[in-house]
Amino acid sequence: MKRLFIFLIATLGLTTACCQQKFENTDPEGFALLIADTTTIVLDVRTVEEYYDAHIAKAINIDVQQDNFVKKAKATLPKNNVIAVYCRSGRRSANAAELLAKKGYKCVNLYGGILAWIESGKPVVQEEERFGENLGY
Repeated sequence: MKRLFIFLIATLGLTTACCQQKFENTDPEGFALLIADTTTIVLDVRTVEEYYDAHIAKAINIDVQQDNFVKKAKATLPKNNVIAVYCRSGRRSANAAELLAKKGYKCVNLYGGILAWIESGKPVVQEEERFGENLGY
């Protein structure tokens, strides 16, 4: 019985270890410090419409919900730079960060997304949609 218990605990530990998150999360303050570094690439993974409604300055837009997200990301994003990823609330960007981390990218997710960014008083860019510009492809 004791051996079975030890085996189950060990198996649980191995399962947990292999499934750990492969990217970091940060709050708006940490994200602002991160993107102040000009080598950091800011990636907005929302839809084009959401991007043009309001986005963080210099952000590249690649919609994570598109089937070709990883292909576009690999064609656009260099692996030697940190990728600062955000979306509306943090869920899509966490998914995107996980996908990119599996491809060898170093990603940091904005916990709470652009909603948390705006709530903390950080600046955003608002512009009319200009199809094809700033879309990251």
